[in-house]
Amino acid sequence: MNRKDAKDAKAEDRELLALSPDSWPFSLALLPVPIYMVGGAVRDALLGRRREYLDLDFIVPSDAVQTARTIANHYQAGFVVLDAQRQIARVVFKDATADFAQQEGDSLATDLRRRDFTVNAIAFNPHTGELIDPLQGNADLQQGIIRMVSPANLEDDPLRLLRAYRQAAQLGFAIEDETRSTIRQLAPLLAQIAAERVRVELGYLLSSPQGTPWLNVAWSDGILRSILHDDVTATNLALVAQIDRASAKMAEIWPQIGVELSSGVPGLAADSKRTWMAIAKLTCLLIPAISLSEIDELNVSLNYTRADIHVENSSVEDFLKEMKYSVAEIRAVNTILKFLPQLRKAPMSVREQYFMFREVGVVFPALVLVAVAVGIPIEGIATLCDRYLTPSDRVAHPTPLVTGKDLMQALNLPSGPQIGQLLTAIQLARIEGRISTAAEALEFAKLHQKS
Repeated sequence: MNRKDAKDAKAEDRELLALSPDSWPFSLALLPVPIYMVGGAVRDALLGRRREYLDLDFIVPSDAVQTARTIANHYQAGFVVLDAQRQIARVVFKDATADFAQQEGDSLATDLRRRDFTVNAIAFNPHTGELIDPLQGNADLQQGIIRMVSPANLEDDPLRLLRAYRQAAQLGFAIEDETRSTIRQLAPLLAQIAAERVRVELGYLLSSPQGTPWLNVAWSDGILRSILHDDVTATNLALVAQIDRASAKMAEIWPQIGVELSSGVPGLAADSKRTWMAIAKLTCLLIPAISLSEIDELNVSLNYTRADIHVENSSVEDFLKEMKYSVAEIRAVNTILKFLPQLRKAPMSVREQYFMFREVGVVFPALVLVAVAVGIPIEGIATLCDRYLTPSDRVAHPTPLVTGKDLMQALNLPSGPQIGQLLTAIQLARIEGRISTAAEALEFAKLHQKS
């Protein structure tokens, strides 16, 4: 064996070691013979990429659902049948999921040839340690190439067209020329795909700086036009790129804002793709058209009304509903678009700041990120950011001097809208320095009530 062969053999040993069942949350002894691990776990192991959360996929020639049920029962893990007809089930552990699917076709090779890309068409036999790679996917892995298995496979599930860009972004790979040409030809087929499936793939591209260049490629290849129609322009994509630069700058000045931008939107299941950063980028994809020269000069004029915001004659809200975004995400995008023009006012009065913070709430980091991306100077939002990050700040985080019950008792008032109006008036008087104690608040309320 020459030196190169010895080096290749050692590399293969390391790859197989990374695929070892020792890291799995269940015993190999519970798996039938034969069984094959496939998909992203195999791909990432061969690339030496470590996963904190294991996402395992197995192909079983028969009884896939029963295999999953047996493992779930043995470990008292979660169990769900994903597709009874196709025999696909999932076992959920604390730090891992394992999907078991019935083999498609009469052989493993047939199953692998039905997959999207060669890098995802590699199987590993955990019982023998054998790597099965009929389409030379490992060679494409080592060369950093996303190559289709066949045009027919992409046509069978057009979501795979968008997935090519997502995987290129995640892995730092290039899309092979013939594959990219085929994707361009098949791009109109994306219109057939359920909106929520498209939203998930788009979320991957919006969730990290690595996805931004591939958004541009997808747009130039006609993919984004099939998803978002012709309303997405080069200007919108330039704004998305500005988000990456602006977030780095803001995180350097206000680290806590950087942390919050990377965190998930409250009210949604833990999902790394649905962050405030992704919300900011989504907003930039839908923002009204402005010229590239204005972006380059970081001097953007945003004088528009809600009626100006549209995607193919639908409001942004209607479009996001069609794409199956959550209520929280739709509210966030609308909030950013509503308050963006107001941030250009210099300076905002304390009263204006109070009402802005009250309505914006947790959306604030995404709002100011988009503001900086469209050219509002950081100096212009510094006071607002400092207020937001100061828990004791009375404008951004007001605490009541008195309660509604206090007002009802002191002024002999019934419950109703007037109580809320008085509480707001008290807060405004407090932040403007006119009152500072509970007694002064009650006296102010009496005078305010009479006026």
